[in-house]
Amino acid sequence: MKPLGTMWKNTRMIILVAVCAAIYAAALIAFKTAIPLIPGITEVRVANIFPMVFSLLFGPAAAWGSAIGNLIGDIFGGTLGPGSVFGFIGNFLLGYLPYAMWTTLKPIADGKRELALQNWRSWVLYILLALISSAACAVVIATGLEALGMVPYPILSSIITINDTVGSLIGGLLLLAVYGVVRRQLRLIWWDVMDPEDIGRPRAGTLGAWLVVVGALGGWILGAYLLSGQALVIGIIASIVILVGCFLL
Repeated sequence: MKPLGTMWKNTRMIILVAVCAAIYAAALIAFKTAIPLIPGITEVRVANIFPMVFSLLFGPAAAWGSAIGNLIGDIFGGTLGPGSVFGFIGNFLLGYLPYAMWTTLKPIADGKRELALQNWRSWVLYILLALISSAACAVVIATGLEALGMVPYPILSSIITINDTVGSLIGGLLLLAVYGVVRRQLRLIWWDVMDPEDIGRPRAGTLGAWLVVVGALGGWILGAYLLSGQALVIGIIASIVILVGCFLL
């Protein structure tokens, strides 16, 4: 998690936070009432094509940008409330986990930050991370809103997981279109922008990545389908496992 703090020393990374937040918020606000799924809570989020793409391009800036952008979307979209706290955390994970797990989800990941988009293995990893980060986001948000008595966990966790996963998969087309420009022409890929000593390497990254997998997928499947009667307890446990895993990444 080191880059999440050290990036604030870097002016270009701070600018990237603002850019990610602005684009994400604008897309959220524009489609806030287009196709509501649970009025006042969530909708078909066209904006979800952005967080994973931003994450793989801009790293920690995408985590902060997604969280802040979602909060801005709630404020100007008329859905600001107690649940926005969990929305902030969930969307932070949506922007954090893809880049953080890209090198740590071994043996699937090869340990390299470079996105080899011509390699089928990279796309398998992309699809898996789309599902895992979406499920992690869903577990945290659904747990919070279940605890607040706003929306049942089984319903909301499935809606968010599917919604975010589909958005991230469609975002793969955007990644194909812009990766070369960001990497070679603009030179804004996050590990080139940040100093190596500010990035570091997690000592228990693989363990952290698999804890996130267990917490995200286990929390979603168990809480939504297999043990829905104990959804809140499962959601709380799964959220703790996810957050511990994130700390180790």
